[in-house]
Amino acid sequence: MKITIITVGKIKEKYLRDAIAEYSKRLSRYCKLEIIEVADEKTPDQASETLEEQIRSKEGERILKYIRDDMYVITLEIGGKMLSSEEFAKKIETLGVQGQSSIAFVIGGSIGLGKEVLKRSDYALSFSKMTFPHQLMRVILLEQVYRGYRIINGEPYHK
Repeated sequence: MKITIITVGKIKEKYLRDAIAEYSKRLSRYCKLEIIEVADEKTPDQASETLEEQIRSKEGERILKYIRDDMYVITLEIGGKMLSSEEFAKKIETLGVQGQSSIAFVIGGSIGLGKEVLKRSDYALSFSKMTFPHQLMRVILLEQVYRGYRIINGEPYHK
C-alpha cells in the first residue's frame, strides 16, 4: 500500500520534524510513505471570508496537482467522521482488501481546505472536535497510521 500525505506548509520546529522522521521510519516496514508539502498562503489577521476562500482555493489548486485519479482521498476535517484507532485500522485494511493501493491523506492549512479539495474527497475524517495546529496534525496522523498497521498485523500497541 502507498500512503501519501499531502499537507499545506513546511514544518519549522525541529521536535516536530524529528517525530515525523521517526514515524516515517517506523512505517517503512508496512507501507510506502510519501509526504508532499505544498506552499501555504499568508493569511492576514481579520481576513474577510472572501479572502479566506481565495486563500483556500489557491492552496487547494496546489494540493489537487498531487492527487491522482487512482488515489482514495481522505481529507482531515473537523466535521468529518470520528473513528477509534481500531476502526481507523479497519478502514485502511478494508481499502487494501478492496484493491485500493494508494491512499492520500490531505491536511489543509491554518484556515482549512478549499471547496474543490473537499469535492474530490472520498472520505472526511476527524481526529477530534478540537482544532490542532496543522503541523502537529501531521505527527498525530502518522502515529495513527502506524498504530493502524500495528493493529492490522496483530502486533502490540498502547491502548
